[in-house]
Amino acid sequence: MTARRKAIAQISRLARRAGGTAAANRMVPEETPVAFSFAGTTHAVMMASPADFEDFALGFSLTEGIIASPDEIEAIEVEDHGAGIDIQIRLKDQANTRFEARRRRLAGPVGCGLCGIESIEEAMRSVNSVGASTLTLEANDIVRSVKLLSKVQPLHTETGAVHAAGFYLPDRGVVMAREDVGRHNALDKLAGALARAGINGASGAVVVTSRVSVEMVQKTAAIGSAVIIAVSAPTALAIRTADEAGMTLVALVRGDDFDIFTHPDRVVSGVAKHVA
Repeated sequence: MTARRKAIAQISRLARRAGGTAAANRMVPEETPVAFSFAGTTHAVMMASPADFEDFALGFSLTEGIIASPDEIEAIEVEDHGAGIDIQIRLKDQANTRFEARRRRLAGPVGCGLCGIESIEEAMRSVNSVGASTLTLEANDIVRSVKLLSKVQPLHTETGAVHAAGFYLPDRGVVMAREDVGRHNALDKLAGALARAGINGASGAVVVTSRVSVEMVQKTAAIGSAVIIAVSAPTALAIRTADEAGMTLVALVRGDDFDIFTHPDRVVSGVAKHVA
């Protein structure tokens, strides 16, 4: 059974303004538990926007290193159980064998909120190197990518409460975008959409409306892109991880202004001026 849910709900609220208080309707985003199950066993549960489930499942499987390519998935079945969505992902033999070995390795004592030292190592897993990328952008591309992404966010336009992740090609603009209440989820959905469309991640830049945490860098590297562009700030660990991966991290894009934190050589103009 394929799940079909509305991603937006209309609610009534009291709107207090300078001129007084009045009842009014507002559109708000839905969020629901989405479980990823492999071989019939739940691997992870995310609170997510109920949309683009197939993209989400494929992208999560790719960016978390469960599969190396879409060909390793035999089938994806999306089931609506009322309280949440269960996405059953069937892996082909070799990928399933790798996943089972990984799951056994990560099974450890629970008590501190983590699952043993292996889980810490998993969180800090090595990131794909993208240093060999020949992609270059001009300063105008950075500014343009954020402006174009803002025009392909229908959920955000209605609710003002979701994140977006887009894929920018210098000669074509934002060719793909996905939205979600969770920033990681939006990026996973983008990864899946790109893979399903056969778009090479190395050909363009990832653009996000959120801050940049280490997971966003890890997922961008898994997509194969050597550039991540963000509206908000990065964390220190994200900067170190991007630097080690050979990735250009651009953040705090505000109008024509932005900061380049790592590998500025890929931005071929507009980087000479020094500011405090």
